[in-house]
Amino acid sequence: MGAVCSPLSLCRKLIDVDLLIMKRSYESLILLAFLITLLGSCKKDPASPQPNYTYDPISYEITFSDQFPILDIPSDNPTTVAGIKLGRMLYYDAELHPDGLHSCASCHVQTNSFTSDGDVLPHLNLGWSSKFLWDGKIQGTLEDIMLFEVRDFFGTDVSRLQHHTDYPRLFFEAFGEEEITQENAANAMAQFQRTMISDNSKYDQVISQKPGVFLTDAELRGYDIFFTERGDCFHCHGGILFTDNLMHNNGLDAQPIAGYGAITSEPFDMGKFKTPTLRNIALTGPYMHDGRYETLEEVLNFYSEGVHFSETIDPLMKFVHQGGIQLTDIEKTDLLAFLYTLTDTSYIEDKNLSSPF
Repeated sequence: MGAVCSPLSLCRKLIDVDLLIMKRSYESLILLAFLITLLGSCKKDPASPQPNYTYDPISYEITFSDQFPILDIPSDNPTTVAGIKLGRMLYYDAELHPDGLHSCASCHVQTNSFTSDGDVLPHLNLGWSSKFLWDGKIQGTLEDIMLFEVRDFFGTDVSRLQHHTDYPRLFFEAFGEEEITQENAANAMAQFQRTMISDNSKYDQVISQKPGVFLTDAELRGYDIFFTERGDCFHCHGGILFTDNLMHNNGLDAQPIAGYGAITSEPFDMGKFKTPTLRNIALTGPYMHDGRYETLEEVLNFYSEGVHFSETIDPLMKFVHQGGIQLTDIEKTDLLAFLYTLTDTSYIEDKNLSSPF
């Protein structure tokens, strides 16, 4: 016969089962608590939460004189308020330099129409340029030249910007990306550069018929010299931008250095350099690609009597065989008076272009 279980022994067995279940439940609770603690230790420090940036780009309309050409803005880098703000900060911030030593503004000083010496072309109206630097090394858009500045000239270490207090947020607000790249740094600076427009000189006010603003007799005579064959200036410096944005050998030397020829490897490009704008020319000395002339008077003397023939001299320099255009002293004075009408003091005082720091 099988063993008979009494009610007392059955009760004891049930109690033992309950105790076993309670023990295992307790062990499970301990394991769960351990796992929660372990997972909690993997979380980031509550004092350093994930950034909560907002990307809501507001379009910015760049305004300029009706006399100016249409401004071509790349569709993949539209101008925004946040982009301009970021670009302006980068322009003035030495963080762009790997060692934190220099910024764009170190060489491009606003009071000098954003230049500092003959080696540095002024930063103004570059949104209409397609060739950059004296030798035309970089061609394309402002994005291209700014990427050259960030990547090659400065060699910007973006990790410095990534660990900066403000730049991760500013880049995200401008481009909607948490990772800071050299390309986006260049894009922001290109947006800021497109706002660097000089279009309010005395000459601009005259041609827009601002009441009470007129050229003096000397300035008018200088205007006639400039825009006729007598001065022969307008071929390269004509138009509202006062530059053709092309490369020319203007007869500085009988044995010209490479210039644009070093970029193209073409013999006929030897001695060619970019035509600088004459806007704010009174503020941007010294002059020529190597800064050889300290004053505008020296520049006019060169074009008048000091032009040198070479095999690659530009055909527009048609007075080369007599040494230049042979201006009289009075003509030089009048031409100089006209050049001073191209000075735009509002540009060098514009607080929207000054340091944000």
